[in-house]
Amino acid sequence: MSDAAEPHPGLARAAESGIHRIPVPTPFAVGRLNCYLVEDDPLTLVDAGPNSGTSLDVLEQGVRDLGHRLEDIELVVVTHHHLDHIGLVGLVAGRAGAEVAALDHALPYLSDYRAEMDAEDDFASATMVRYGVPADVVEALRSVSRAFRGWGAGARVDRVLRAGDVVELRDRSWRVHWRPGHSISDTLLEDAERRTAIVGDHLLAHISSNPLLSPPRDGGERPRMLMTYLDSLAATRAMDLELALPGHGDPIADHPRLIDDRFAMHRRRADKLHRLIAERPRTAYELAQSLWGNIAVTQAFLTISEIVGHTDLLVADGKVREVADGDVVRFEAATEPAEQ
Repeated sequence: MSDAAEPHPGLARAAESGIHRIPVPTPFAVGRLNCYLVEDDPLTLVDAGPNSGTSLDVLEQGVRDLGHRLEDIELVVVTHHHLDHIGLVGLVAGRAGAEVAALDHALPYLSDYRAEMDAEDDFASATMVRYGVPADVVEALRSVSRAFRGWGAGARVDRVLRAGDVVELRDRSWRVHWRPGHSISDTLLEDAERRTAIVGDHLLAHISSNPLLSPPRDGGERPRMLMTYLDSLAATRAMDLELALPGHGDPIADHPRLIDDRFAMHRRRADKLHRLIAERPRTAYELAQSLWGNIAVTQAFLTISEIVGHTDLLVADGKVREVADGDVVRFEAATEPAEQ
């Protein structure tokens, strides 16, 4: 599928600067992943798609449609460590002899994929139990997660990026920004001269990125991912951009307006949860069922991440508190404001 078939003006503008979108299929509800082939020196691919023959065929055809071969790619850059973005990185790099560049926070997932997936599954299972998901649902979802692992794969990382680094190509420079929230490894590549950035799943036009709960890297408390994400969005809002190229869906031409919409949406959701909790104490799972019904069962970890992210905001504001009930946590309305 070539950019010529795409009517969006942002894609035409990106193509003029040598950035071409190749949308490859994924097994996930979010839909196709946007890989970006950057015609520069070195010839660069940003993200590679999930590990499947169909995705590889589409990616390879997209590269050919642009007048290149997969073997011509010299650099693969990863925006974050989720399965649909990293699955083909190692295969592409191996076939092409390409260098792989990824943020330091993504390095563990690429270097030791199986162990990191085991740790994430353990964390997800324990988190779901803690927040009220029934044990049989947790076990079923763990089996699903194990089955989905095949869509991802590890890869050798040749260049470890850190926030503030600059990736120099012949015709452009990308400033590396760390924007944790949707994942712990979210990376933005900013071309300040062209006021353009490749933003991965940090900001999507058609849906709100889900800040997934993540295990702590240092053995301490879990990161408050929605709170972290809102801080990251605020930093991105302040950037001088005319075009943001996301990991899914169409380009974003007015990122401050979209981010303001996301801020308002998160405030509305937190307020709605506060009203539900004020009616009676509830687990995160019960809150998720109140909002989304059966989706709370089939996508329990996603919905628990969404609920707990917003209750983190309410706890921080002193409106709600967590109360242990055996091995399960419930949320109840706070009768007294939290001390500042």
